[in-house]
Amino acid sequence: MKNKIPRVIRTGIVQHFFTGDVEANRRRNIAAIENLAAEGARLIVLSELHDSLYFCQTEDVENFDLAVALTDEFADVYAPVAAENGVVIVASAFERRSTGLYHNTAVVFDADGSIAGTFRKMHIPDDPGFYEKFYFAPGDKGFEPVETSLGRLGVLVCWDQWYPEAARLMALRGAEMLIYPTAIGWNPDDPEDEKERQREAWTVVQRAHAVANGIPVVSVNRVGFEEDPSGASSGIDFWGSSFVAGPQGEFLFRAPCDAPCEHVVDIDMDRSENVRRWWPFLRDRRIDYYSGLTSRFLD
Repeated sequence: MKNKIPRVIRTGIVQHFFTGDVEANRRRNIAAIENLAAEGARLIVLSELHDSLYFCQTEDVENFDLAVALTDEFADVYAPVAAENGVVIVASAFERRSTGLYHNTAVVFDADGSIAGTFRKMHIPDDPGFYEKFYFAPGDKGFEPVETSLGRLGVLVCWDQWYPEAARLMALRGAEMLIYPTAIGWNPDDPEDEKERQREAWTVVQRAHAVANGIPVVSVNRVGFEEDPSGASSGIDFWGSSFVAGPQGEFLFRAPCDAPCEHVVDIDMDRSENVRRWWPFLRDRRIDYYSGLTSRFLD
């Protein structure tokens, strides 16, 4: 029997810090994409809301000026670099859908520069420093993988990463990989042991999605300190730690928590087939007893 040539996706991650200069952020993003493509990356993942500072630390209507129409300004920036470098890009936008209607949206550009698909963030947090409900309507496109020239990508966004239901539905609809553009960090005032518990919880829950579904996970966070413009809090220290995990949750790469990082990781997509044969979780699911999952709480 002939040896099968493994299907490997060379994946580039872009863990950056950002400033209030949108054009400068975009130039750095594009330079990173070009650098990673030159290293052989065919899939490149950026972090959440990568064109600006994380503006959700405050509730300020002026921040709606940062929103963009996906098929105009945003595509004009990232579609050409995808086509020129022959790469699939998972990008993140503050989507202006209409006047007064905005979403936190992942946009997937295929290697020819076309928009392969989008995903609107489904779970919207509303916590101190993360006032996203003020800015974003919940996603209304469901949990549908994006079909690309590299395969079916299960793209979700940040807070979605805490929900096993979201990962499972993506996997059940044929996603071959889970991808999470992210913006998450510490309150600088928290003690060091609490910071580490938070970061490890974030890491473990996503690695568990890889294990439970037998597919790789790519999670890309921003890094660096961003002050609270209102002065009401001590700001956010984004903890980086972007990582790629294989279908058994094994680390294929983990970035530092305190520095920018551009890195290429080889993901062997054929491993998922073997892992799902060894651990057939999908086969053994008791779907006849899961109806309670659609309830808010079982009193």
